[in-house]
Amino acid sequence: MALKGVGGGRKIPCRSQSSQPSAARTELQDGPGGCRTRTMTELGLCWAPSGGFKALWAGPGSAMLAKVVFSLFLWLHFAAGQDTPEPAPQPSTSNTEGDLLFLLDSSASVSRYEFSKVKEFMWDLLHPFTFGPRDVQTSIIHISTTPSMEFPFDRHLSRDSLRKAIGGTRQRMGDTNTGKALSLAKEKLFSSEAGARPDVPKVLLWVTDGFSTDDISEPMQLLKDMGVTVFIVSTGRGNFLQLSAAASPPSDTHLHFVDVDDLPIITQQLRDAIRDVIQANRLHATDVTSSSFRLVWPQLLSQDSGFYSLEYGPGGDPAARSTLQVPGAQSSLVLSQLAPGTTYEVALIPESNVHYFPPQRTRVTTLPEEISPVQVLISDSGPRSFQVSWAPVLDSVASYQVLYGPLPGNSAKLLQVDGSHNSTLVQHLAPNTTYLVTVTAIYRSGKEKSLSAKACTLEEGSRVRHLRFEDAGPSSVRASWDSAAGAVRGYRVRCRRQSGASSVLSVSPQVHSVLLSDLPRGSRGRVCVQPLYRSQPGPRLCRTVRRHPATEAHGYRHREQDRLQ
Repeated sequence: MALKGVGGGRKIPCRSQSSQPSAARTELQDGPGGCRTRTMTELGLCWAPSGGFKALWAGPGSAMLAKVVFSLFLWLHFAAGQDTPEPAPQPSTSNTEGDLLFLLDSSASVSRYEFSKVKEFMWDLLHPFTFGPRDVQTSIIHISTTPSMEFPFDRHLSRDSLRKAIGGTRQRMGDTNTGKALSLAKEKLFSSEAGARPDVPKVLLWVTDGFSTDDISEPMQLLKDMGVTVFIVSTGRGNFLQLSAAASPPSDTHLHFVDVDDLPIITQQLRDAIRDVIQANRLHATDVTSSSFRLVWPQLLSQDSGFYSLEYGPGGDPAARSTLQVPGAQSSLVLSQLAPGTTYEVALIPESNVHYFPPQRTRVTTLPEEISPVQVLISDSGPRSFQVSWAPVLDSVASYQVLYGPLPGNSAKLLQVDGSHNSTLVQHLAPNTTYLVTVTAIYRSGKEKSLSAKACTLEEGSRVRHLRFEDAGPSSVRASWDSAAGAVRGYRVRCRRQSGASSVLSVSPQVHSVLLSDLPRGSRGRVCVQPLYRSQPGPRLCRTVRRHPATEAHGYRHREQDRLQ
């Protein structure tokens, strides 16, 4: 428990095949309806996805071998548990600049299990950030009898290096002298020898079990007076009033009480709060795609005080650089039609006769080229049309071509679709026919990428004709009809009686009449006849039969109400 402070139509089962590399053997087996299904057979001895270990031994001496292997497995599993596990992928957090210092309770009051869970929490909190001399730098100070710094701020400036450093951090044990550790933090946070930088936001994150053997109030206040933002995470039963006074205000965003096993609950909220503190007020990029990104910068000029010169181009190629003039009132701009997977160097130069502003520079790497289409979907299929959809839709695609034709056959038709659309309706098709549909993306660069799928139109149905009734006795009526067009596979006759149960009869395609009972004189019923086709039922023809009382001799009248349903 954590305490804070206090398109969807019916799909046609036609699939295109793709070849994906796999470490497993793929076997095809016959499934229902003649379809082929895939089963995966793992090769070799594996660590099971459920977390278990499965081994097979046979023959003499297998018991001793089993013990040896099992002991080795336990040792490896324990050793692997000492490293910080890789958290789930998170979006990268750029445009942040600051020195982040962890004040880590490394004393004997913290169990080894709790210490390992806190290390996992630290890396989970940090790994989305971008690290570097102009981004985020971090370090750790141990709370112990004599506090110590694990590594300087500027030592680990990549995710991989920092992850290994956190995983390799060892508990110091000793007393919980938090006050001494805070004094060391005040020294290191502003020391160039410790890798700290001037004029960047400073953040202190104190992870504690809630106890300290010395006073923390004075050194903590000195840190806050020097502009350090203090966050506190208590995994024990600390004094709320004392910790609330130690954390930066407001306490609802800077102070968290949480069990050590529930630290992931607060990770995202705490990361967002830290990001708000170290958000960089400088030129940076957002909305990065494979062919574009948006540049954002602080408002330095106005419409009347000057303009910006924006220079950008691929790194290492000065001849390919471009220059734009941007109005002084503008503070963002989208650069498009860029090369995928390319690092661009960008310089923003404020031009003003009133004040001098130094140029701002940044480097932005566009994403690898996305591919479209990677999926083609057939939906809303009817006898003479179906909908074709694809994904994803990319800015780098100028247009799409949809080529379709019946199978077998060598005739095809072509549809042109704008690059901003991801679907089109294909019409004027033949019923009960299989089509091959190929969607081709035409990239602005001139490249093309195609993907095909099969589509099946439905059989075109017809309703029955001339539904009529004949008296067949005191409580019976014979319903008859003329056959429906097409390859009828049978008929379904439904009778809803005014009183009594409804009935449904299914007959063969050669039968064009049925005897309906339990329709005494003076009653009425609703009779519907529906032809059945291979792919779907046809439309129904319904009429109401009304039988007059027996006083009207032999006859009766019926009112015809044709309705196509």
